[in-house]
Amino acid sequence: MIKVLVVDDSAFMRKAISTMLENDSGIRVVGMARDGEEGLELTRKLNPDVITMDIEMPRMDGLTALRHVMMEMPRPVLMVSSLTTEGAQDTLRAMELGAVDYIPKQLSRVSLDIIKIEDDLIAKVKSVARRKVFRPSARPRPVTAKTEVTKPAPSVSRLAVRRDVIAVGVSTGGPPAVQSILSALPKNFPAGIVIAQHMPMAFTGPFAQRLDGVCNIRVKEAEHGETFMPGTAYIAPGGRHTTLKQRVSHIELQVGDQPSDALYKPSANVLLESVAEAVGRRGLGVILTGMGNDGCEGIARLRERGGRALTQSDETCVVYGMPKAVVEAGLSDQVVDLDDMPRVLLETIYQ
Repeated sequence: MIKVLVVDDSAFMRKAISTMLENDSGIRVVGMARDGEEGLELTRKLNPDVITMDIEMPRMDGLTALRHVMMEMPRPVLMVSSLTTEGAQDTLRAMELGAVDYIPKQLSRVSLDIIKIEDDLIAKVKSVARRKVFRPSARPRPVTAKTEVTKPAPSVSRLAVRRDVIAVGVSTGGPPAVQSILSALPKNFPAGIVIAQHMPMAFTGPFAQRLDGVCNIRVKEAEHGETFMPGTAYIAPGGRHTTLKQRVSHIELQVGDQPSDALYKPSANVLLESVAEAVGRRGLGVILTGMGNDGCEGIARLRERGGRALTQSDETCVVYGMPKAVVEAGLSDQVVDLDDMPRVLLETIYQ
């Protein structure tokens, strides 16, 4: 039985979240708190497996409470966030502080959107409940200045780059993992990267901006029709698909709504299949932490065309779902710990 503590200043939200969670026989809500201060008291008293935490609360807000939880008694925390730019910034900050993921809510239509998030909420709680949670100090520290980083070994020539297009699929637990990798890459990284992170439309722009501020390479939200460039990481916009198209003289990024029946937007499968079609063996697929199996079909297509695939290790994932699907299908060329991923990327693009 998974024990959950619900922390929210709204009585309606506390009741709604509790009701949704207890619709699953494997989950029990052991307590509800009206603010961060009460949430800390109940965490110490009830020792929940998972906490859902609102961000904006009186007396003690969610970010302050999260800091205390992660330093004193670390455990999986899911933030409940509004779908606004301000909500996105707060949520991204929460994940830097140690939250494993978030549940989006639309404040203007709470009663309708609550219904939509039930399946997602239950799945996330069950996925993160017994995963190891690292204190924030144990996470790789972000780069604080855009400085030139040591190049790959001198014996490796830039002219020998063979895989100059990297496509990343990632979901639950993704933002800290993506930051950990990108912030460790050198400014002169000779490949381009496009990242399909399952994230709402309001979040991907702020996510790209936040990464650009702590990385040596350029990070931006992908735009339709722009040229795909080395040394740049493109974050696929939420709510749409990002794909690559080979033109006569360059690779073009395309952002659109098709296929409309894809389960996720952006979809790792859609992205990877386009990379397979556009560049074939020049492509490198990377599947990081996340629920489900998005990316597995795309990796299969990429490897058929001569591309390679890396997957994040079980031990370093928040949720070992997407990488597990690739590994169990026999499609992973190498399983890599998160801290080793930047080094392995630098090695693999020359292979």
